[in-house]
Amino acid sequence: MVNQNDPPEDITRRKFIRNTGVAAAGIALTAPLAGKAANLFEPDTPVTVKQIVDKFIAEVGVGNIPNTVDTLKSGSPDMVVTSVLTTMFATIDMIRKAISLNANFIIAHEPTFYNHQDNTDWLKDDDVYQYKADLLKQHNITIWRNHDYIHTHKPDGVLKAQLEQLEWTDYADKDFPNLLTMQSTPLRDLVHQAKVKLNIDTVRYIGDMSELCRRVLFLEGAPGGMRQIEAIMKYRPNAVFCGEISEWETAEYVRDARAKGDNLSLIVLGHIASEERGSQFMLEWMKKNFPAIKTTHVSPGNSLKFM
Repeated sequence: MVNQNDPPEDITRRKFIRNTGVAAAGIALTAPLAGKAANLFEPDTPVTVKQIVDKFIAEVGVGNIPNTVDTLKSGSPDMVVTSVLTTMFATIDMIRKAISLNANFIIAHEPTFYNHQDNTDWLKDDDVYQYKADLLKQHNITIWRNHDYIHTHKPDGVLKAQLEQLEWTDYADKDFPNLLTMQSTPLRDLVHQAKVKLNIDTVRYIGDMSELCRRVLFLEGAPGGMRQIEAIMKYRPNAVFCGEISEWETAEYVRDARAKGDNLSLIVLGHIASEERGSQFMLEWMKKNFPAIKTTHVSPGNSLKFM
């Protein structure tokens, strides 16, 4: 997923999506709509999956991203949409929720079939995969993953929504909004705010809760240890709030940096907590662009619990 030679300012997934692999299980979509088709649809006009996807891609304005993982994971681009469910992960529970809502189109942010490219060849004999695939087929549900395009959107739809939820938007750097400059604040207060605003019970961290933080990096999702460390090297933050880590990479770098005497802390929020609000970006986008189509956002919740 990562080109280690890219400069650290490309830390966000929005900026390294072009290095992702081919989505083998997906159904590729064609170029964005143009002209009249790109305008708002009349309330009584049937709208297909392809029309919704193409309109979003057209708004992003970069054309078709090569080797994107943003493909259909089930269903058909020509299916007429009755109702939409937006979510972070299209889990079996989310599919069941879509069925109960009579929603036949799910817009998810992350993979459906347990790997970045949604390659299913290795799962063909697995009963969990078969159950999920059959459930989608039986209820004629189409899933589109919106990962690369929403991160390419200007502003990045996920990051924008997360910073708004945290009430940290005003602190964001103009050119690199993942970098936040705020009044010196005890780490404890920032962690408390993140837990409350993002509805997190617990976080993992390295650091001293009484240390003051002024420069903060918010690195949503999982850009990889080298990218996280390169960003720390470049921007010299006092704290890094991230989605997830490889424990043998970023955590060990921060531990050594603290041993050297640096005022540097690491707060691991969890992947879902660090990006889930971005799924609601698509809820608002649907309401604005396709108001006649009922759209519901449902959070899958955190897959992990802590004792």
